[in-house]
Amino acid sequence: MAEGIITDIAALEAIYGEPAKASLTKVAHHLTPLYLKWIMASRFCIVSTVGSGGTDGSPRGDDGPVVRAIDAQTLLMPDWRGNNRIDTLRNIVEDGRISLMFMVPGSDNALRVNGRAVVSVAPRHLDLFDDKGRRPRSVIVITVAEVYSQCARAIMRAGLWAGVDESADLPSVGQMLSEQDAGFDGASYDDAWLDRAKATMW
Repeated sequence: MAEGIITDIAALEAIYGEPAKASLTKVAHHLTPLYLKWIMASRFCIVSTVGSGGTDGSPRGDDGPVVRAIDAQTLLMPDWRGNNRIDTLRNIVEDGRISLMFMVPGSDNALRVNGRAVVSVAPRHLDLFDDKGRRPRSVIVITVAEVYSQCARAIMRAGLWAGVDESADLPSVGQMLSEQDAGFDGASYDDAWLDRAKATMW
């Protein structure tokens, strides 16, 4: 093992010491009224899953709440149109463990949910999200095991909501695709992307 690599939990805990009392007190095992209020304000979250192919972290967004609660233990997340890799859904079918990190623009806090999930195509789930002709192909049904707020320091350190656009020098998706495939027409991909996204958002 390489020098400095920690290989047991006791050694790790010796470095960090005891967790702050608030970090333990904040954990609930169901959706409390205030935690639910926070989640319902979130239009964006990161979904983390694990399966035989490895781990996956996927952004999920909506034009309203990104999930819907049907009771204090259950959240529903519609699977709106994406790239059809279905990495998250494959993992859920194989393993079921799931974590979600909800974010709200302007708030330095985040809210985390850990639990288990299944993928449903039951009409009673799909019908809940039928809106003006748009309809998800499936719904992720999440059974909550833990819910708690996340320490604000990471978002504060990053200045995430400072209102500064730092994207000007980033490579485009077309450029990154061309890097992987020299024959790929990245410029045409980028030129067509915005119109294609608007036409295929749902």
